[in-house]
Amino acid sequence: MPEDVLQIRPLVAGDWEVVRSIYLDGIATGQATFEAEAPTWEIWNNTHLPAPRLVAFSRAIVVGWAALCPVSARAVYAGVAEVSVYVASGHQGQGIGRALLEMLVNESEKRGIWTLQASIFPENVASVSLHQSCGFREVGRRERIGKMKGLWRETLLLERRSKLIGND
Repeated sequence: MPEDVLQIRPLVAGDWEVVRSIYLDGIATGQATFEAEAPTWEIWNNTHLPAPRLVAFSRAIVVGWAALCPVSARAVYAGVAEVSVYVASGHQGQGIGRALLEMLVNESEKRGIWTLQASIFPENVASVSLHQSCGFREVGRRERIGKMKGLWRETLLLERRSKLIGND
């Protein structure tokens, strides 16, 4: 997708229906999340950090989103967050995920986040590759971490340590 066509801006409540739709597409693949349904805006809003929350759009159509969840309520983990990046079906493989993840990394560092982590199904090769290309490294494999449709699944745990924040 040409750079001049893709734009990224903060995600706002009015984006929720299309963001939810993209999330539901990801859920339907069986390779993006353990979730079986998308939450309401209120639940999603309360479980994600207020910023950064991003949407990518092309020609006024939202084609992807990215956001962060805190990994813990404990103060010691205030600079650690879990990444979510979703691209609408039909728009994958065009650099949208990379643009979102790169901006998410940049914006998270501005907000004092020193570690980003992602939990990804190993079968989701595109997502693993995307994260690795943006500086994430595999730090572990979580075997039989959860069941999905009655089957045990495993995830890869990837993390990215900031070179700017948390090195003092």
